[in-house]
Amino acid sequence: MKHVIVGTAGHIDHGKSALVRALTGIDPDRLEEEKRRGITIDLGFAHLDLGDDLRLGFVDVPGHERFVKNMLAGASGIDLVLLVVAADESIKPQTREHFDICKLLGVERGLVVVTKADLVDRELIDLVRLEIQEFVAGSFLEGAPVVAVSSRTGEGLDTLKVELRRLGMLATAKSIELPFRLPIDRVFTMKGFGVVVTGTLVAGRIEKEAEVEVYPIGRRVRVRGVEVHNQPADVAVAGQRTALNLAGVEASELARGMVLAPAGLLAATDRVDAVLEIIASAKPLKHRAKVHFHCGASESVAEVALLEGKELPPGGRAYAQLRIAEKGLVLPSDRFIIRQFSPVTTIGGGLILDSQPQRHRLADPAVSAFLTALEQGGPEQHLQLLVEQAGEAAPAALASRTGWQPAEVDRVAKTLEGEKRVVILGQPSRIVASAAYFAALSERILAELEAFHKASPLVPGLAKEDLRGRVAGRDNGKTRLASPTLFNAVLQALAAASKLEVQGETVRHLGQGVRLSSEEQSAKEQIAQAFERAGLTVPAAKEVLQELPVDRARAEKILHILLREKTLQKVSEDLIFHRSALERLRTLVAQRKTESPRLDVAAFKETTGLSRKYAIPLLEYLDRERVTRREGDARIIL
Repeated sequence: MKHVIVGTAGHIDHGKSALVRALTGIDPDRLEEEKRRGITIDLGFAHLDLGDDLRLGFVDVPGHERFVKNMLAGASGIDLVLLVVAADESIKPQTREHFDICKLLGVERGLVVVTKADLVDRELIDLVRLEIQEFVAGSFLEGAPVVAVSSRTGEGLDTLKVELRRLGMLATAKSIELPFRLPIDRVFTMKGFGVVVTGTLVAGRIEKEAEVEVYPIGRRVRVRGVEVHNQPADVAVAGQRTALNLAGVEASELARGMVLAPAGLLAATDRVDAVLEIIASAKPLKHRAKVHFHCGASESVAEVALLEGKELPPGGRAYAQLRIAEKGLVLPSDRFIIRQFSPVTTIGGGLILDSQPQRHRLADPAVSAFLTALEQGGPEQHLQLLVEQAGEAAPAALASRTGWQPAEVDRVAKTLEGEKRVVILGQPSRIVASAAYFAALSERILAELEAFHKASPLVPGLAKEDLRGRVAGRDNGKTRLASPTLFNAVLQALAAASKLEVQGETVRHLGQGVRLSSEEQSAKEQIAQAFERAGLTVPAAKEVLQELPVDRARAEKILHILLREKTLQKVSEDLIFHRSALERLRTLVAQRKTESPRLDVAAFKETTGLSRKYAIPLLEYLDRERVTRREGDARIIL
């Protein structure tokens, strides 16, 4: 069965609730005050089956100007609109405002209902029809049916049902492939059940016993029970009016405008980039103006940062960043309405393009180009733009930013990988990187290594982490540091292409070794010979370096080269020995074992002829090398 949400729109007392009641047999006015005053104050709900394959869920909205914010909470999820115009009053102020809201919310289908047809003659109804046709000209309702009805006598209701079925079958079904989202429009406690929330399921599906998250408060709760159009169900799908019985939360913690969605998948935000339209009857909107921001069932105050100028004229359209006072869950492709801060009237609305944007500079062509591409591109271009902007991103971050299922992110990323527009690292995917960023990072690494080798010919290469920091880029004043996963993948690719080599934690150009001048080569030989001649009674390193024909800085680098080559070995902080001397020591200890496997400090000094200054560090060295093992004050020769 197809599920379609139908919303009413129109001026106060034009018969919206009476029409819904006449069509469905359900009274949408549920509040005592509504029944007493005869007006709709808050949202009302009803449903109607038109055959076995179509169910309409009606959202009846208040028509009074004081309750437009309540109207907006219900209008955002509708697929079809019933624009209601009373035959005895024709088009009134709230008719215009509600219709503006429907256009701004991107409603694509609907029809016009002329109510109270029994109160006027045919000529007046025909006149009202002409006024309506002129009113909707150029809009999505141009050419739509205009059906005259009487909720009291039933006149025209059968014709209206035929048109509703036709339009309902044409309406685009909401996607059940996206992560589920239920904007909460009612919260109450039911005796024997506990906390219940209701809303229109705008995407996905939700089952009993599922763990869900309440955005933006981050509370995880369990779905104890599901109702669809007041009937128990095991699952609710996109397009249905849904009630959920929740466990793990109090009613006082929840409010209209919060959203239920998969736990841990999405992210609340207080800043969005959008394309914004101002209605022709509004005043010019100035840069950094404060407005009331309505999206889904939520309402908050926001500041509008125009990105292409200082003022947006009536009827104008431009890119803007809305900085919202309170965090909420909104996603790309969501529609929103803005209302003037004071007096509160509807002035515009638009489409969210990016729900996790950076702050932008005014009139930046790159930002406008990015948003234009987001607005006009398909899924592949959308994902590519986000990856290029970030350089690299984890699939979970991309799912959060796009509002897609992780499987959809993976599918689109693999398509882009096949076109060589992104690089996917890890199985399963751990990182999705822009191919352009991968190439640029490769070039920076090679350039940095070349500059390093030129400046430091006595150092064989750069440490990985040092190199990763050196090739970090700048993005909007912030450092963009490649992740270890991406950085190592680039190093592997460059090594495979014979452009560099990685030895442990050191990176260098392929074939690039330490380059010594004749003077430095002579100094290197002089250091090695000094320690070799000293045997086990070595001098302090600084004494050896003082005798060299090179400056102290180069001398120390040459000493480190000998240590890396293992010609010399540091036994303690102050003692460095030549490799040949240590090998002779091992031979001497092995010979001592033929006399006795035990060796104390005195015996070691006697065998080697060394003082305690050298004996203790060398014994500890032999322990580390597992030539000996200490037992108390003595050693066992292994």
